[in-house]
Amino acid sequence: MTYQIYLGDYSYSSWSLRGWLLLHRWNLPYHVTFVDFSDGSVAAQVANVVPARTVPTLVTPEGTVVWDSLAMAEELASRHPDVGIWPADPAARATARSLAAEMHSGFGALRNACPMNLRAAYADYAPSAEVLADISRIEAIWSLARARHGGQGPWLCGSYSAADAFFAPVAMRIAGYGLPVSAQAQAYVEAHLNDPALRRWRAMGLVRGDDLPQYARGYARKPWPGPAPLMAEATEDSTAENATCPYSHDPVAHFLKLDGRIFGFCNAFCRDKTAADPAAWPAFMALLGNK
Repeated sequence: MTYQIYLGDYSYSSWSLRGWLLLHRWNLPYHVTFVDFSDGSVAAQVANVVPARTVPTLVTPEGTVVWDSLAMAEELASRHPDVGIWPADPAARATARSLAAEMHSGFGALRNACPMNLRAAYADYAPSAEVLADISRIEAIWSLARARHGGQGPWLCGSYSAADAFFAPVAMRIAGYGLPVSAQAQAYVEAHLNDPALRRWRAMGLVRGDDLPQYARGYARKPWPGPAPLMAEATEDSTAENATCPYSHDPVAHFLKLDGRIFGFCNAFCRDKTAADPAAWPAFMALLGNK
């Protein structure tokens, strides 16, 4: 019983990130169909998934198409009530739903001025009054949620919920464009930057798909503000410590070098996503720590 999810370019598709997190963060079984933004219109690429026209689009195990990310959250929560997509506490759940719904329909100035681009961070972006107004509203509702339901952890309504999945791309915009926020809001942004799931998504985006100029902005660049990755690189050296890929368990054919050690993977994508951020991948880090 596996879900099929259609996703756009990982570095740029903020809605795809939300849809993927709804599956990946709660360990639901899924298979990805990648919709490359360089290969023509999204609508044409998902034309056989009626009535979808955008990404993400979810196809349930019995074949029902869910073509909206908020509907995705509600449908997955209904089908998997015990995994915690929404908070169990009624008051926290109502707040989380309100947060996700406002994100789903609002903050147009921020979205338009600061498209998500996980391949770039900017040093000298000057936000407009409209963008600052969106940021002010975001900070207000984040602060309210944290004060009422945040508890001791970093997330908005206690444990990580769909509200956090919906605001993950907003956090990446704040980080990538250096938007001015309070210390409390910055701590929430840092929680997303350090979230292993989001780091895995970004690592895949760095090595899959093209640089898309329509998402770039002409501001001075700075290093990505997330954790610095371990230094790894592809290599032709095939003297790998492992005989099978840490992800698929298939025989290795592509190789990576880290700290003078050689590790093998079943395909180039497995190798390259690992090289982009080795510490984001628990299966690889377990392999790294075996010696």
